Amino acid sequence: MIKDFKAFISRGNIVDLAVGFILGVAFAAIVNSLVNDIIMPAVGLALGGVDFNSLFAVIKQGATPGPYHTVAEAHTAGAVTINYGTFINTIIVFIIVAFVLFMIIRAYMRMKKPAEAAVTTKECPFCFTQIPIAAVRCPNCTSMLVEGAKE
Repeated sequence: MIKDFKAFISRGNIVDLAVGFILGVAFAAIVNSLVNDIIMPAVGLALGGVDFNSLFAVIKQGATPGPYHTVAEAHTAGAVTINYGTFINTIIVFIIVAFVLFMIIRAYMRMKKPAEAAVTTKECPFCFTQIPIAAVRCPNCTSMLVEGAKE
């Protein structure tokens, strides 16, 4: 059983999957940092100093009544909140990841050239129909296609 497990684990596609997963997690951390540390502060500044991570709505007051100035303060008081600012950040992260994946797939498809199909037919110069490339006589009009061929 151990031998079979080692054979399964060492197969190429499992290793590729593991590497892809690890790179995906690392890429997600980079995108989260890009959104939270670079994009959202700039957007917040453009919108008058709004910090999207601090946008929330209280749907149930906690043990200590509000107003609460931060999500952490509301949670400490036991309030139930809807953190729509965090949700906006998550949507922006998703859009960036989807765009990057689109660009990667697009570049891959451009690099990948379709295989050209082998030519198997030619056109008869007399009746202009498609015939097998090895034909010496057209099966449609019975014209000789190669000089000197036996009739």
